[in-house]
Amino acid sequence: MNIIETHCHLDYLEKESLEEILKKSKEVGIDKIITIAVEPDNFDKVFELSKRYEEIYFTQGVHPHDAIKAKPEDLKQIEQRAIEKKMVAVGEIGLDYHYNHSPRDIQIKRFEEQLEIAIKTNKPVVIHSREADEDMMSILKNFAPHMKRKGVIHSFTSTKELAELALDEGFYLGFNGIITFKNAHAVREIVELTPIERILIETDSPFLTPVPHRGKENAPYYLPFVLDKIVEIKLLDKEMASKIIRENSESLFFST
Repeated sequence: MNIIETHCHLDYLEKESLEEILKKSKEVGIDKIITIAVEPDNFDKVFELSKRYEEIYFTQGVHPHDAIKAKPEDLKQIEQRAIEKKMVAVGEIGLDYHYNHSPRDIQIKRFEEQLEIAIKTNKPVVIHSREADEDMMSILKNFAPHMKRKGVIHSFTSTKELAELALDEGFYLGFNGIITFKNAHAVREIVELTPIERILIETDSPFLTPVPHRGKENAPYYLPFVLDKIVEIKLLDKEMASKIIRENSESLFFST
């Protein structure tokens, strides 16, 4: 069963060589890996990785933490790089009101600017949303009707209300090692209500290492633990679930 790693940060991994990580990932059936940009400083890093390795694809986007740092030329670079064949999405973009590393009004402005780039370039989006449900729902309602290709709210930990709105608007929900954590009952409830046809899986490595490897640096080759937990929660046949989730990933990121 070949599976796709839809969200990781390969340029952040420190414990192993990239060659070793890719080798181990291939051994567990991962044949495509999307490494995610979060700030202008790593735009070129993720792009270069995609040029060096056949299985690596990339995104370009400014994370809400870094919204205040983004300059007009950075947004222009996202738009210009969208012509690259292996750039599969605009992201990681969105809102984060937990840390507020950037003022909320600036986060909203940068998020909307990048949604406009996605619409203009016909790219899906990879969305980060934390403790910002009301504003996120309002923005998605405004922008979704104009998006031919929608996107994913990755590492979903928000409310049922945001989940239902996102699904109604045609977005996917991305789940990772959090669903294996002992106290993540609310997230597992979202997995239960989300149709398998709307689920993506990811590691968000090097963060959020799944059980039973908590304490270690996360890596794409731990993705099967996320798949196994999805199957367990939703009481599905593993082969069928794997096939559908792969089709979801292909449809969102690799179709035109």
